[in-house]
Amino acid sequence: MSALDLLRAPARQSSSLDEIAHRPWPLPPRSWIMGQSWEDLLFAHWRVEASALRRLVPPALTVEEHDGSAWLGVTPFVLTGFRLRGTLPLPIVSTFPELNVRTYVTVDGKPGIWFFSLDAASLVAVEAARRAYKLPYFHARMEAVRRGGSIGYSSVRREGARPFVFEGRYSGAGDSFVPAPGTLEHFLTERYCLYAADEAGVYRAEIHHSPWRIQNARAWSST
Repeated sequence: MSALDLLRAPARQSSSLDEIAHRPWPLPPRSWIMGQSWEDLLFAHWRVEASALRRLVPPALTVEEHDGSAWLGVTPFVLTGFRLRGTLPLPIVSTFPELNVRTYVTVDGKPGIWFFSLDAASLVAVEAARRAYKLPYFHARMEAVRRGGSIGYSSVRREGARPFVFEGRYSGAGDSFVPAPGTLEHFLTERYCLYAADEAGVYRAEIHHSPWRIQNARAWSST
């Protein structure tokens, strides 16, 4: 991200608050804390029996199903414009690759995301998210490279006994569109909170974003 892009990021992020009619519930009354943008994102999903995921999710959360099954998502992307409210994104630390493994849950009628793991190339972001949001973040050696109209993505976790390697390439295919309510694409992408848990209980963090505009994808994975 160039210096000019860094300066433009706050305005782009704040402008999303002008578009709220699509939200399933109102914006929270308190001010937002953190802004970020996601680029070169792939939503890759697989059908999984809900009972298999149920064993891995806290009992207070209901695993959601669509079209007869639960869904496991792997989402590689490049996070840009990372900043706290009232600040500008800083060079180097505000842009880094991230890779999430997630499923879809609900609590008290609010559908959201449950993360099994989140890998990021920024150690600062990993430590901050662990403490502030109680999320299972891990530091990883990662790379996302645009080449020939596609994104080459690789991630090797630096922590733990196993490296947890992901490597693949993906590109868009066809025209972009906004998913219609009731479709699988809408179910998988239009989420406005995330859940985390520790010994004290379950926590909800509110999210806001403009409606996702997506396109079909081609993807190749070597893992």
